[in-house]
Amino acid sequence: MHPSVIELTEALPDGVVLTDPDALERYRHDWSHDVTAGTPAAVVRAECAEHVQEAVRWAARHGVAVVPRGAGSGLSGGASAVEDGLVISLERMRDIEIDTACRVAVVEPGALNVEVKQAAAQEGLWYPPDPSSFEMCSIGGNVATNAGGLCCVKYGVTTDYVLGLDVVLADGTLVTLGGKRIKDVAGLSLLKLFVGSEGTLGIVTRAILRLVPAQSERATLVAVFDSMTDASRAVVAIGAKVRPSMMELMDNASINAVEDWRSHGLDRSAGALMIAQSDAPGEACALELAVMEQACAAAGATEVATTTDPAESEMFVAARRNAFLALEQQGSLLLEDVGAPVPLLPTLIDGIAAIAAEHEVRIPVVAHAGDGNTHPIIVFDPADPAVEKRARLAFDEVMSLAIGLGGTITGEHGVGRAKRAALPDQLGPDVMALSRRVKDALDPAGILNPGAVL
Repeated sequence: MHPSVIELTEALPDGVVLTDPDALERYRHDWSHDVTAGTPAAVVRAECAEHVQEAVRWAARHGVAVVPRGAGSGLSGGASAVEDGLVISLERMRDIEIDTACRVAVVEPGALNVEVKQAAAQEGLWYPPDPSSFEMCSIGGNVATNAGGLCCVKYGVTTDYVLGLDVVLADGTLVTLGGKRIKDVAGLSLLKLFVGSEGTLGIVTRAILRLVPAQSERATLVAVFDSMTDASRAVVAIGAKVRPSMMELMDNASINAVEDWRSHGLDRSAGALMIAQSDAPGEACALELAVMEQACAAAGATEVATTTDPAESEMFVAARRNAFLALEQQGSLLLEDVGAPVPLLPTLIDGIAAIAAEHEVRIPVVAHAGDGNTHPIIVFDPADPAVEKRARLAFDEVMSLAIGLGGTITGEHGVGRAKRAALPDQLGPDVMALSRRVKDALDPAGILNPGAVL
């Protein structure tokens, strides 16, 4: 063991620092399985903010790269370990406190999204951000990537619910930003700077999250279409008239992958499936459903059904959430997260299909369609170099397509390492230069998650 690592081990309690090779292997990758991930010199499983500070100060003294890590469920390589660097895992920091008077949750970064939801629900409150991986992803990771989810079409993404953060900076300083206040415009808006920064500017050790009253009862609409193009046209028409609390799409390939993996009772012959919900109160719910049904019929839906049965609704929603897990059984994945302005959703869908055909690769698509955020999932056999090459070309072209439509290379998964090369094409040289100035100001030695985002 390197002497400097011994110094770190001695500075922290027993069991906090891991150096065993088998243990280190478990902390190399996130869910993107980044092939460029290195092997860290050590992993710090922090139990409090002070442990994070001690670890960052050690890294700053020795010029060691620091990669913060939550639950490891990220999809863009944002938590890939750096060779001989330090991984700081927040998985042990799990405390949750619900302040019912202020309607906030005070949460440590290792707490899972689902745990915050459950704690809030016990007090008649709700934490809306709900990534498909809500049962396994952590709040720290959600903040780092500004995660979204199925309900964000109506309720917004993580940043809309972050009122305060404690952040350890690159020199080990702990700063507190924001608080339990709903309105606060004092000083520069530094709080939001750290949301979505993917650990490149600081490490979040506590978050204060806004809660809202429990969601109303939901009614679910399921519509079957011959094609994703028809389904996406229905999405545009619905969004122009009402505001569903969820509007998801699955194409035929993702439907069949889910059914192959675990039966959810989906129609395998469907070209596309829309799963939409309304949580409008009282009679407004039925009115919203009627508008959605009419829009689906006008766009060519072959079948439209509605239900208010929670178990039946959850079956369809679970099928959508399980798409990544199901497709992972079919090969290696390149996970896209591109979005476009909602009116251009059909153009984006058609363009993805054209790229798949051109490169002769499989690109199943699921989508948080209501806000224009699609997840094209490139499935390939890594044992075939020619297929992998075509898959990676398709990956790049899908991002270029989105940028060309005035869209984005990532709506919620983050840039990480997988999409870093495409970021300048979206932001342009001036914004990239400004981003680097911010990074250099907060992390002049460049030790915080080097190689991610910028």
